[in-house]
Amino acid sequence: MQLARMLVSMSCAALALLPGCATAPARGEATSRADDAESIEAVVVHPIFASRFETNEHWAGQVSEPGDALGSDCVVARLVEENGRLWLRKYRGDGARNEDWYGWRREVLSPISGEVVKIHENPKTNEPGVLGEGMATIVELQRADGVHVWVVHLQEIRVQVGDRVAAGQPIGLVGNNGQSRHPHIHVGAWRDGRPLQIRFDLKAIAELAKREIDQ
Repeated sequence: MQLARMLVSMSCAALALLPGCATAPARGEATSRADDAESIEAVVVHPIFASRFETNEHWAGQVSEPGDALGSDCVVARLVEENGRLWLRKYRGDGARNEDWYGWRREVLSPISGEVVKIHENPKTNEPGVLGEGMATIVELQRADGVHVWVVHLQEIRVQVGDRVAAGQPIGLVGNNGQSRHPHIHVGAWRDGRPLQIRFDLKAIAELAKREIDQ
């Protein structure tokens, strides 16, 4: 199968990777309204990886905090040949080590153009298969139209609060911290306290696929 058609496998499965990848908001912060009767709005964002990845989505009402609600958990995957067949795998062997995961320490791209408004770092690295504790490492971005985006479970952050970033700019590496069971990146967005469904820009994905094919 051509790489351009296989770069991202989007899953709308009923189970997301995590029950809540970051943590509850501080007292007084706005809560989500994802479970009300109104339609769910979406935001189109730049792909966070320059390679193939899969996503699992938090369904409406699964979690309520802005940044978690309606978020997408993204895991790098790779086509691996075994016995003459190609399989889409997320890790080598049994995945018991972070280094076994193809996404571990992979460069993470900014999903939007905007300003870095908040950073929280969690230096503790989790063991795969074991749910960690506490708030994960988070970079919060704000777009000019008021959309906020969380990029969660990073390590080796490359930006600072106040920096302006462009969509597609590297902002850190994939980590495994906070409420996470394995290396991945969570992306969540909201505006005015209302969570937004994440949609990755398929034209940008096609361009990244073309670059990889040409290399």
